[in-house]
Amino acid sequence: MVPAIIIVVVLVLLVLFGISGFNKLRKTDISAQEALGGIDVQLTRRADLIPNLVETVKGYAAHESGVFEAVTASRTGLAAAAKGDDVAAKAAADQALSQALVRVNAVAEAYPDLKANQQFLDLQAQLKDTEDKISFARTYYNDAVSTLNKIVVTIPWMFFSGMAGVAQRKFYEAPAGQDVAPTVNFTTPPPAAPAAAAPPAAPEPPAAPPTA
Repeated sequence: MVPAIIIVVVLVLLVLFGISGFNKLRKTDISAQEALGGIDVQLTRRADLIPNLVETVKGYAAHESGVFEAVTASRTGLAAAAKGDDVAAKAAADQALSQALVRVNAVAEAYPDLKANQQFLDLQAQLKDTEDKISFARTYYNDAVSTLNKIVVTIPWMFFSGMAGVAQRKFYEAPAGQDVAPTVNFTTPPPAAPAAAAPPAAPEPPAAPPTA
């Protein structure tokens, strides 16, 4: 009788331990997924600011079409990446937009009136605030992933990872070369100021009458 009770108790403990391991893995994975969602929110907010920024800069430098096409394409890529689950794609799209915005800011340097435009300044401030929030969200996510990845490869939790459907996640890392400033090379120079009209030529003095 006693051995049977011991076996039942051991089985119950194993079941409880299995449930505990399953829940621990699932909760940790969910925390990492929620942290990734926080990054997506800020990436989407950043992408949403770009159309207004482009329209503002166009009012001063409409001829810089290459710059606007690049930043618009980067914005589209970022918005699409924010909706997916590919962490590397999110990081790459975020970096591509940062590179494109460097060109936009270079355009602004050539136009003092644009640099003083209140809407442009507000958009720049919002973009800077969003970049700071992305940085914070990235750190929070990487911390959550670090915790998850350690649990997944640690005994005894690793034995429950398959049952829980949990695996290691990728860190949100900036692409290689992100610390290299992009080259800014505008092929179309800013429009030159119209040249001042030349003063009219002075009339020639009348010819002297012939002498006798």
